[in-house]
Amino acid sequence: MRPRVQIKKLRPDAIVPAYMTAHAAGLDLSAALDQPVEIAPGARMAIPTGLAIKLPEGYEAQLRPRSGLAREHGITLVNAPGTIDADYVGPILVLLINHGDRPVRIESGQRIAQLVIAPVVQAELAEVAELPSTARGAGGFGSTGR
Repeated sequence: MRPRVQIKKLRPDAIVPAYMTAHAAGLDLSAALDQPVEIAPGARMAIPTGLAIKLPEGYEAQLRPRSGLAREHGITLVNAPGTIDADYVGPILVLLINHGDRPVRIESGQRIAQLVIAPVVQAELAEVAELPSTARGAGGFGSTGR
């Protein structure tokens, strides 16, 4: 059964996201701006979507970059993936950063990110004096080979 996500337009021109193909994992989020903005190289900006959502308990919404913006302009999310918790019902803002070498113009209605709805598991933490040993041990950051 698919989770039911409630969505509210915070401004009349906000675009309700949609899955663009039958097997898409993410819903495309669009900018909702009064006027276009420009993100300079190295700069970051919070872009409003004009939307708010209410997720069912046990779910989160992950904000992820759009591959086309990343490939063509070096635009990605500052905190990728961003998380929207089930108890947050405020405006959805997308924190974009320009890693490219030219300013990038963002216009109202432009698709700027993806929203992926995913189940959440809250772990039970058990504090211990020692962790069990494994074949890998504490090796990290490339320790399994190149």
